[in-house]
Amino acid sequence: MRQRSIRVRSDGKILLGTAVDGRVLSLRVQSVPSDHRFVEEVPLRSIADALVTWGPAGVLLLAVLDSAGIPLPTGVDALIVATSAASPESATLVTLLAVGGSLLGNLVLFSIARTGGRRYLERHLRAERARRFHQWFHRYGLLTVFIPGLVPIPLPMKVFVISAGALGVRLTHFLLVVLLARVPRYAALAYLGAKVGEHSLAYLKDRAGYLILFSAALTLFLILLIRLTDRLRAEQP
Repeated sequence: MRQRSIRVRSDGKILLGTAVDGRVLSLRVQSVPSDHRFVEEVPLRSIADALVTWGPAGVLLLAVLDSAGIPLPTGVDALIVATSAASPESATLVTLLAVGGSLLGNLVLFSIARTGGRRYLERHLRAERARRFHQWFHRYGLLTVFIPGLVPIPLPMKVFVISAGALGVRLTHFLLVVLLARVPRYAALAYLGAKVGEHSLAYLKDRAGYLILFSAALTLFLILLIRLTDRLRAEQP
């Protein structure tokens, strides 16, 4: 029987757990404010604790809920790393389940927005920030879904998924963009979890500047590519 401890830091919280034979048995969340530290015990039957103890199946369910816009105390990225660190041989399965769950959850949110139409969209665009994001979607289309889905840094995505559904984007195009974004992101996180272990997210956080530069450069490149394509189409007789 192999027992190991897990410690994954993400967004100001530390997930602390114990894994036996690749299965996470317990979890607690340690919040780290700027002025003091305290430990918040997560109830045994809480949703976050249950998802972690389920291993890869928990990754699937959390990815569905998170992509459908349901807030939970444990992030998908952190759970992918924790599960892969606890059981490196399951990293490929974790990746596939995370991608599948994200596709399903985004499909749910997209379909709700598609059914509700513009009235559903307007209800979620009352804040000035949300309206600005909606304008970005009008200008750049599914690029606004691809970049937040790809880069493992906090970027808004829900409002762009809602915009895509409400404004009649083709479902196949939407799902393809989500797939192209999620596969490399989740595969990289699972690989880091399996190889680097509990320090994977700290490793990424230390390189957040490079990730921001990468996302900015990729966004600029894709915007220029889109504009060039549009210009070439306009010049065709």
